[in-house]
Amino acid sequence: MKSSSLKKYRPFSPVELSDRQWPDQAITAAPTWCSVDLRDGNQALAVPMNVSQKLELFDLLVSIGFKEIEIGFPSASDTEFEFIRKLVEEKLIPDDVKLQCLVQAREHLIRRTFEAIEGVPKAIIHIYNSTSPLQRRITFGGASQEKIKKIAVEGTALIKELVDTVPETQVDLEYSPESFSDTELEFALDVCHGVMNVWHPSSTNPIILNLPATVEWTTPNVHADQIEWFCRNLQDRDSVRVSLHTHNDRGTGTAATELGLMAGADRVEGTLFGNGERTGNLDIATVALNMNSHGIETGLDFSNIPKAREVYERCTQMKVPDRHPYAGDLVFTAFSGSHQDAIKKGMDLIEADNSHWAVPYLTIDPTDIGRTYEAIIRINSQSGKGGIAYILDREYGFDLPKAMQPQVGKKIYNLADSLGRELTNQEIFDAFKKQFVNVSNKISLAEYELFHNDVGSGQVRCEAKITINGTDYEVIGVGNGPINAFVNALETIEQKDFKLKDYRSHAVMGGSDADSAAYILLHSDDGKEAWGCGVDPSIEIAGVRALVSACNLLKD
Repeated sequence: MKSSSLKKYRPFSPVELSDRQWPDQAITAAPTWCSVDLRDGNQALAVPMNVSQKLELFDLLVSIGFKEIEIGFPSASDTEFEFIRKLVEEKLIPDDVKLQCLVQAREHLIRRTFEAIEGVPKAIIHIYNSTSPLQRRITFGGASQEKIKKIAVEGTALIKELVDTVPETQVDLEYSPESFSDTELEFALDVCHGVMNVWHPSSTNPIILNLPATVEWTTPNVHADQIEWFCRNLQDRDSVRVSLHTHNDRGTGTAATELGLMAGADRVEGTLFGNGERTGNLDIATVALNMNSHGIETGLDFSNIPKAREVYERCTQMKVPDRHPYAGDLVFTAFSGSHQDAIKKGMDLIEADNSHWAVPYLTIDPTDIGRTYEAIIRINSQSGKGGIAYILDREYGFDLPKAMQPQVGKKIYNLADSLGRELTNQEIFDAFKKQFVNVSNKISLAEYELFHNDVGSGQVRCEAKITINGTDYEVIGVGNGPINAFVNALETIEQKDFKLKDYRSHAVMGGSDADSAAYILLHSDDGKEAWGCGVDPSIEIAGVRALVSACNLLKD
């Protein structure tokens, strides 16, 4: 933005609250949750959902655990009216779920809403009118505060009158001073008190006062100040559920909600994955999973977030961004080599001691929300040895010795660099096999047989057929084990120009077509080192094949 443009903007006025308490508070319990996916989210779609799509999304919201669901604006849309009637007539509303209907504080719209909720076991009538100076001046043509308050009070009185027309329905009231975020606090409180004085809530039958950040004008701490000021000055506080409804214009809707809860709010409205007008509503999944990550029970079940995302994307035709918290494709992915190595070490420790979750770069266990470990680490030219070792271990059962990982890593990410793209897990495995496993380009093993009974105690004898640079040899060697015997056999044809520095072996688990893997490090007389891997159903032969692989790599 050019400097000349800045003159048209001005800072948002702070709240005078010198003794604010919210900074010292902590979130220790979940609020009441209300999904507005079927109303606020739906009205922001280029192609609004039809009845069948709304029903599928409604079923998803119920399965996740929402007990309050705003199902639409039935006075303004035939589709939403029909949807409510379908829920009632086909008895699709769980006994413990309240349906919330939004309606402007206008008589004919309120009456139409009551027609829609007839037969609903539990309903919340959500009435609203705009209260901010900007809305009063522009939308309402300079209406006075008295006129705006009168709209809210008269709307509430009509709702109270109409409650008797739906005797089978338990009706709760929610009032929103729309644009609370830029309404004078004293005026917003006065309007809410006017509504309360008509409705007469009690601690056993509380009213919901929803304080929407209809537009996010300022920083989250100012929003928290507004909420605390309101809660502290509210009459009959125990008769009110103070509700938050943040938007994301400044990209801080989650922070504003969390600080608002610290400031005293009891209830949160939002949508799955933040769908909504402009930059969207609060993402309830993010706030709930943030609480889960601190061990707080929320009453919402996001243990299968891929399914929730799939239904959401299909019904709304929206896409969850790759970097979206918890649900995005890349949020449990590390490309950086140092990150990959730290994740692998953390995962190994968690599995070893079953302690509290403490893995670098991962705030939660992906499996707790239905994600898998396969996508945690992906490999490109910026990746490192730890990530490659992780994939070879987790996906293909090869637990590389730590000292071998740099050699393998260099080969793999050089391949990614030459291709100029990310490698798939299969490409990583194929490259590892080609470069390190059963390598036989200069020296190849045709046959190997081991004998135990015709040598001294603790000794074994091997007979092997090998090919070196196209020449066939039959060799015999004796040693204290299969590998030592083969090394001594090579020495008989003057092919032992190395020292064996390290040897590891293990059974291959999870997806390999072989049973055993062995790893050998050789050190040449000129100081070169090379790791080789051998794979074979026999652990003894796997070790010999690892030696042959290392010999070949040492000669490259």
